Amino acid sequence: MSFLSRQSIVAALTANAVRPPRHHRAELPAFVAGWLVSETAPQMLALTALDVATHLTRGRRKGVRAKAGLALAGASALGLAHIVRQSRRAKDGFEDALVEGLGVDYVEQLDQVPTPADLATPWRKMARPLNFADEGVRVISDLPYSEAGKRGHLDLYLPAGEDAITDAPVLLQIHGGAWSIGEKEHQGRPLMNQMAAKGWICVAINYRLSPRDAWPAHIVDVKRAIAWIKDNIAEYGGDPDYLAVTGGSAGGHLTALAALTAGDPEFQPGFEDADTSVQAAVPFYGIYDFAGSTGLSNAIGMRDTFLGPRVMQTTWQDAPDVYEAASPILRITPDAPDFFVIHGELDTLVAVDQARLFVAELRRTSTKSVVYAELPGTQHAFDVFHSIRSAYAVHAVDRYLTWHWNTWRHGLEADSGVDPEELSGDRPA
Repeated sequence: MSFLSRQSIVAALTANAVRPPRHHRAELPAFVAGWLVSETAPQMLALTALDVATHLTRGRRKGVRAKAGLALAGASALGLAHIVRQSRRAKDGFEDALVEGLGVDYVEQLDQVPTPADLATPWRKMARPLNFADEGVRVISDLPYSEAGKRGHLDLYLPAGEDAITDAPVLLQIHGGAWSIGEKEHQGRPLMNQMAAKGWICVAINYRLSPRDAWPAHIVDVKRAIAWIKDNIAEYGGDPDYLAVTGGSAGGHLTALAALTAGDPEFQPGFEDADTSVQAAVPFYGIYDFAGSTGLSNAIGMRDTFLGPRVMQTTWQDAPDVYEAASPILRITPDAPDFFVIHGELDTLVAVDQARLFVAELRRTSTKSVVYAELPGTQHAFDVFHSIRSAYAVHAVDRYLTWHWNTWRHGLEADSGVDPEELSGDRPA
């Protein structure tokens, strides 16, 4: 492949990452290309510079094609540098969100105030973005929590030390994958490693998938996993009375829905009396409107072209109540637990407006704290592997969960720093 061809491809990928197309037919390819480039922008920038240097050392500076290739490389470098700068600003964006949602004094409930070294960009990890090995963590794999075979298994992530742990806080991780694909081992690893190394017990679950199993099998399995945790986690040193839940995309939807439907018998067939409450929820780029109740074209399109035929296996026209029951935005009550909602501004799979409207409704209705971090220039699934944004997201969620755990166990009231009078609009202030 020629230098011009290579740089044409890089330029196109960079342009898509900076400003992805919004047409519904381009949503998936725009996500795949934009996600990879956005989260590997430092590596892409280094490769572009290396390609240019190699090209120049070979004396290929003249000619229309060489000049065009160099021009494209320069434009790509500017775009990639912009993405890197934008990614690094996520650190301040997360901190601003925590202060806005919890109050400036939230740091008083942390075990210690983070130092600049704690929040530094982990360049070493980014050299091996898919290496999740952590000496501070041990894993117990494939414990059954239901009778669904492999899809009913879970993994425990625990501190690796010899000391026995007791009454440790628990975090449940729910993988994404459009309710159709995904494995418990492949998502949430940076966050689970971070929290387990600090003394938490993290639980990663599989659950039944479509189209083999129609809705609501997915949320029923999440509820079964929560019930299993309540009944069994003390044997591993966890506190059954404290459970936070997190997940991305479809896992973000299941995170939010599980948090908002504690004890709902429709989602707990055969174990209706089980306690499935959670104390906090941290959904990443979740889907909050199955029913299309917001009127957003993204939500309605997903409902009719994907959710209906593949996941729900019934249409909105035939079963609107099923879609409404599955929509977190329609299940919010004053008793909703504390939420930390995270979404990317440039998400082409799940429009950021879904998160904005969900947060606005939480803040109008819930009596608990609500934190919202919207990340500029960010695509879907930005936290799956080690990247600049992923690192800052892990540190921010670490601070949030530590704050929440300490607030909860000390019997303090979670105080939102948001003025309710500022929340009359659809978009949170």
